[in-house]
Amino acid sequence: MDRAAGIAEEQERILEEFALFEDSREKLEYLIELGRELPSLEERHRTEGNKVRGCQSQVWLVAEYDEGSRRLRFRADSDAVIVRGLIALLLRLYSDRRPEEIVATPPEVFERIGLGRLLTPGRQNGLYSMIGRIKELAAVYARLDAGRIAAS
Repeated sequence: MDRAAGIAEEQERILEEFALFEDSREKLEYLIELGRELPSLEERHRTEGNKVRGCQSQVWLVAEYDEGSRRLRFRADSDAVIVRGLIALLLRLYSDRRPEEIVATPPEVFERIGLGRLLTPGRQNGLYSMIGRIKELAAVYARLDAGRIAAS
């Protein structure tokens, strides 16, 4: 599948995908399938410093910034397959995007596809912890970008 031009467009694509499922069980099965397809994070990145706090499961998130394209790329992993599915969706939304776009665009799609009804409260908290960490890292790089642009 081609990558959408922006986060808003990618959210619409995800919404369309989940609209194909008739019930919560099918949505959950799809989320598990996405989790199984997510590439594993190398062991060297599974450090305390890369752990996302507030998640019920173990989640590691790595951010890499490309100065040439001014894009932030994320890689992440978890020890829980459902969480890996959530990560796969988050990476579709936020990886390989400019930091200012990440900061400015809330992930409304998760509520729109009904994840609140699919996830336990602990998993919901973990999802919002992952989103918070992604936005926090993006905000740091957005400030660095703004400083570089102002200095040139």
